Amino acid sequence: MFVQTPVFISGQDGYHTYRIPAIVATLQGTLLAICEGRRNSRSDHGDIDLVLKRSFDLGETWEPMQVIWGEPGEVTIGNPCPVVDRDTGTIWLPFCRDNDRVFVTQSDDDGATWARPTEITEAVKPQGWTWYATGPGHGIQLDSGRLLIPCDHRNPEEMHSHVFFSDDHGASWQLGGVLGAQTDECEAVQTADGALYLNMRSYQGRHRRAYAWSRDGGETWSEVKLDDTLVEPVCQASVARFTKAQQHGKNRVLFSNPASTERRQMTLRLSYDECRTWNEGKLLHAGPAAYSDLCIAPDMTICCLYERGEEHAYETITFARCDLAWLTDGQDAL
Repeated sequence: MFVQTPVFISGQDGYHTYRIPAIVATLQGTLLAICEGRRNSRSDHGDIDLVLKRSFDLGETWEPMQVIWGEPGEVTIGNPCPVVDRDTGTIWLPFCRDNDRVFVTQSDDDGATWARPTEITEAVKPQGWTWYATGPGHGIQLDSGRLLIPCDHRNPEEMHSHVFFSDDHGASWQLGGVLGAQTDECEAVQTADGALYLNMRSYQGRHRRAYAWSRDGGETWSEVKLDDTLVEPVCQASVARFTKAQQHGKNRVLFSNPASTERRQMTLRLSYDECRTWNEGKLLHAGPAAYSDLCIAPDMTICCLYERGEEHAYETITFARCDLAWLTDGQDAL
């Protein structure tokens, strides 16, 4: 099974371009597709809002778009990084204002309404850091209950990935570990042994994804290394836990990115050894493609929300859904 449908189409609903996708499945089984609505241009900065569409039928249909948060004028509200608290059902949504100040909003009704954002800049952005971005993509909840948000920043001249987290179900947030230089947009997954794997965009000039490990819940990280299998055009990517061996026979982790030195060839891969090696994967779209985000639907199908187009990568944000049999050409299935 493999189906794709555009969710956000540039030029529709009052926005010039939609970019920076994030997707989560709530405890009620609702899919929340979140992105930046860029009102006047494709630019990363300007009159930009966080917008949302919800699906109650595994992505077959989507509700009309709603604005989660926006401000009048040339104010950039962006870099969504949602995470679902499995203990409370709350959807937490950290984001940035003008890539400077950090806020978090929340929904307790499956994304129908959102709380007025609370600023957490002082808790998660030290003095001396300049440019800052949450996510983009999704955060994760660790086995301990910790909510972990992958981020990046400039300090003061080089880019670094970092994380922040909450150990009290979103009541407060604190800064975690900082990664080595020449890294930024990142996503995390917890491995079967309890470690954290962080996969990062890299500026080391080799067109490969960077990665590092943490053994203390993201408070410190190992040396950054490059993965020769994961080709990238210096772009965002997504990583997500699919299955654990206890429930589904095998440990499986998913990875998506434009597997090229250009922003094209959106590819979905699998790892059976907890992110140490990756298979060749399958193409979702051979043409222009850029940012993506992964989640698992309630029926255990794989969801990928990603930027794609024919002439350029930012014509639509498209929802793709497949099963394991399609992804592995029948060699694996649940």
